[in-house]
Amino acid sequence: MKQYPHLYIDGQWTEPAGSRVVELIDPTREEPFAHVTLGTAADVDRAVAAARKAFETFSTTTVEERIALIGRIIDAYEARIEEFSELIAREEGIPVANRAQVTGPAQHMRVAREILAQYSFETHIGNAIVRREPIGVCALISPWNWPIQTGVIKLIYALAAGCTIVAKPSINSAASGALLAQVLHEAKVPAGVFNLVNGTGREVGDALSRHPGVDMISFTGSTGAGQQVGAAAAETVKRVSLELGGKSANIVLPDADLEKAARWNIQRAFFNAGQSCHAPTRMLVHEDQIDQVVPFLVDEVQRFRLGDPLDPTTTMGPVVSAAQYKSIRDLIQSGINEGARLVTGGLERPEGLDQGYFIQPTVFTNVTPEMTIAREEIFGPVLAVIPYKDQDNALRIANDSPYGLGGYVFGEDEANARRIANGLRAGRVSYNGAPTDSYTPMGGYKQSGIGRSMGRFGLEEYLEIKSEYGFEDEAQTLPALFG
Repeated sequence: MKQYPHLYIDGQWTEPAGSRVVELIDPTREEPFAHVTLGTAADVDRAVAAARKAFETFSTTTVEERIALIGRIIDAYEARIEEFSELIAREEGIPVANRAQVTGPAQHMRVAREILAQYSFETHIGNAIVRREPIGVCALISPWNWPIQTGVIKLIYALAAGCTIVAKPSINSAASGALLAQVLHEAKVPAGVFNLVNGTGREVGDALSRHPGVDMISFTGSTGAGQQVGAAAAETVKRVSLELGGKSANIVLPDADLEKAARWNIQRAFFNAGQSCHAPTRMLVHEDQIDQVVPFLVDEVQRFRLGDPLDPTTTMGPVVSAAQYKSIRDLIQSGINEGARLVTGGLERPEGLDQGYFIQPTVFTNVTPEMTIAREEIFGPVLAVIPYKDQDNALRIANDSPYGLGGYVFGEDEANARRIANGLRAGRVSYNGAPTDSYTPMGGYKQSGIGRSMGRFGLEEYLEIKSEYGFEDEAQTLPALFG
């Protein structure tokens, strides 16, 4: 049984103020594999104090010093990639074959380093110098579904900006959070610049949100939890960046390659066992083409290999927890009860798997926009296929959601598809399955969030803007802010 009894504060592993211990449950075996001691509000106070003290000096470091620091973090991280891969398989049921979960963070760090090297922190407007300065102490709250990558994206841009950090991973990903803290320690991040406090959202997350010593909070998680973070943060008027829920629509236009659209939709929606905010869990297909699409969907579902995530041939593991397992099954049942047509999957355990939180990849057709499975974020391998009458109807259905994180369009007429993409109220839209780009911003419309992460816009989330007047001569020599 692995033990995680310490927090990481002011450059060292330290005992928490409290003694509450929680078990981490292996979702494949349904048994404990680790114990984690939780931090408290008192530990948050210690971590914030350390971060505030460190900010005095770290905020004045040069770009070159921060570039070198990121380089050391990359090296220390890459030395432990296999360890991370095996740990998140035990922790969240993420297959070791899912290399994006462990290779992606290093790529994001390289992108942040490159952007930092090119970024101009000063420019001029008229007779004023406009400076961008690190905002201060940043509280970073990350989720369990991308346990390393989400935390890395937050912390690497905060460090690039010159900010100091108090991080809180999800309890479900506390083990990988501790390993990431060890990576930063080995990379010789200065004491107090990065701090880690494990704990519940109700205590540690709330304490970070309300803390007057925290200047900015970045949260990724459910919309409900994000609303609580935003409300608590408002008491001290701190900056808030939120990446929240999603119910992304994939509009398959009548001229699309139906097989390509169907197979891609299954792979993208059910990647990570469907536990992805950007998953295209609503597939909108013209009412005359539903029967043509279904065989491709069913065939692609059958290509998944469910099993032990430590097995390199497994392509889908269990969902993360008993609570998540119950929630997904309840939503599948709601689809059945409300009259959707179940074409594959369902409530039964996958064949040969009588243990673990495994959900059959499930596809419903004859789904109407009012059904629960068409409106609620399921966060599991469940797809709702919704018929539409014409393209304007499809766009109205796609936008009839409180969420606006991602959107997808398939079609052969690029100009027409572009019109549909422009009409989608979502922060990121992909055409014909085009991959996303780590240099570009990610974030949502509506209840999917506030602010952006990744790339130049992600760096600027951690920067304040100051105008200085009377330095005209110096201002004339400064480079343009955006090149």
